[in-house]
Amino acid sequence: MIEFEHIRKLSHPSPSKIVFLVIDGVGGLPRPQTGKTELESARKPNLDKVAQESICGLIDPVSPGITPGSTPAHLALFGYDPVKYNIGRGITEALGIDLALKKSDVAARGNFCTVDDQGIIVDRRAGRISTEENTKLCQLLNETSIPGTEIIVSPVKEHRFVLILRGDELSPQLTDSDPQQTGLAPKKIEALSTKAEKMAEIANKFVHQAERLLRSTHNVSPANMVLLRGFSQYPDILSMSEVYKLKPAAIVIYPMYRGLAKLVGMEVLHSGNNITDQLENLRRNYENFDFFFIHFKATDSRGEDGNFEAKVQAIEEVDAALPLLLKLEPDVLIITGDHSTPATLAMHSWHPVPFMLRSKWCRPDRVTEFSEQACLAGGLGRFPAIEIMPLAMANALKLDKFGA
Repeated sequence: MIEFEHIRKLSHPSPSKIVFLVIDGVGGLPRPQTGKTELESARKPNLDKVAQESICGLIDPVSPGITPGSTPAHLALFGYDPVKYNIGRGITEALGIDLALKKSDVAARGNFCTVDDQGIIVDRRAGRISTEENTKLCQLLNETSIPGTEIIVSPVKEHRFVLILRGDELSPQLTDSDPQQTGLAPKKIEALSTKAEKMAEIANKFVHQAERLLRSTHNVSPANMVLLRGFSQYPDILSMSEVYKLKPAAIVIYPMYRGLAKLVGMEVLHSGNNITDQLENLRRNYENFDFFFIHFKATDSRGEDGNFEAKVQAIEEVDAALPLLLKLEPDVLIITGDHSTPATLAMHSWHPVPFMLRSKWCRPDRVTEFSEQACLAGGLGRFPAIEIMPLAMANALKLDKFGA
């Protein structure tokens, strides 16, 4: 990947438009009964037609064999080295719900979860409780008290919440309490440096108090424990406008992706409630920006639920709405995912992700459908996700020549 300092010198504004559609968790694995992945099982004539007009390949979000979280996977899509910019989930969740943060605040992503009588996690998402129930539980958790520390607990969506810890000399250098799988107990939060020892003590006190408060509600709610991950502070990071000379916008529904878009300097537009609303909003705002990030979440959620059929239906939902985007004829259209979430695994995985780029200047290959096996034979082969943005910029004629 060419460094940002060089991209900044090469990039220049132009009227051409780049549209980046991210189908979250789109990659899958074959279902034993059929031998086909979710993409291969879905009826998707519009996605397949785009593949026939594109150059295709497979991307590795971080590195081969590494399973990425959502934040590093998306940062890589936008050209930010996910290892160098290792930003915790907490800060993007907080920005996504428009919390006013101080530079010294430490934010963590929280899940309400269900544990059994032995303290073993049986559901990491507490049955995906409603956002309304989440809000009531967050009000309860705001009763926690730790001397010298201000505690703010805010609902995000369904089972997700944000924890903000505010005080003196707080550090985000902590391990997670979330083991990210069932059948295990929540982990004790540990300091990763000596200066974070005070912070680890505070975080563990919050967890213990939260458990006590939630246990009192377990007769009416499956949420009887919390899981914390992604402790983070507001990072120093260049915006996409600074790096690429773009005027970027995001049309996203889930709060975390709103926060991520804000973090890299995108203007977050009203999204509506579904992919059709999002693409209608793209049409209305098409003349005002030259880069659009559109995020579709349901494929990832259904994959994490282990619901193969529902993930197939989510792919077909995107395909049915796609003509709204295609009518705009963007100069560069990119369709891919941030990572794979096979329903057979019911979690994020390390498998490379199908990718396609359509433009007037690309060299279409012989790929005839948008799927894992088909894209494996594409002209781009298998490549790092951080190389997508230079390809997008080049195909939009937004990069000058490098060197004499």
